[in-house]
Amino acid sequence: MSENSAAQNQIKQMLTMQNAMNSRVSETWQENGYEWYRAIWVECAEMLDHHGWKWWKHQEIDVAQVQLELVDIFHFGLSLRLMTGATVENITDTLAIELTQSSDEKDFKIALEHLASAAVTNKSFDAIALADCMRLMNMDLDELFRQYVGKNTLNFFRQDHGYKEGTYIKVWHGEEDNEVLAKLVNTLDAGASDFQQQLYAALEAKYPS
Repeated sequence: MSENSAAQNQIKQMLTMQNAMNSRVSETWQENGYEWYRAIWVECAEMLDHHGWKWWKHQEIDVAQVQLELVDIFHFGLSLRLMTGATVENITDTLAIELTQSSDEKDFKIALEHLASAAVTNKSFDAIALADCMRLMNMDLDELFRQYVGKNTLNFFRQDHGYKEGTYIKVWHGEEDNEVLAKLVNTLDAGASDFQQQLYAALEAKYPS
């Protein structure tokens, strides 16, 4: 499989999973007018705190947390692209090109502001700006895919265990579910055809009953 077709395969899987997740929350999600663009710029602001931007104090970059926020933004970006009415195939082809491009931007904060600006100004998802952010955080498409599948699976798990109703338990034996997820993902083969099913079962086993 060529590098481009491998990228297209991963992107198509993520689009399918995103549609399934959004449909799990609401079957009419595409007609509901959710402000996915707003979710993007809010996440950008939160991410900047994990990266650090205050010149008047010492700050260290929390790379793992920044990567996690980039994955969250990609969820919203996929949703925005699906909202355009374009086919999954067309969106896949476009994203496969955009996510493998990058500008010469060397400042993460500026790349992130480009991402936020597109969301605020045009209510759109700037995938090239996301690719810049990923590159500057040493994150390739394989890593995005691995973490995306992980977070998507956790999102399904949350919905299945009372997240919308407010009965979901967020802290598992002293650790937040995101932390538990990160550890579990590293113990499994992200390339396995049943990776998502294995991960869901592992989450089930860890969830406090």
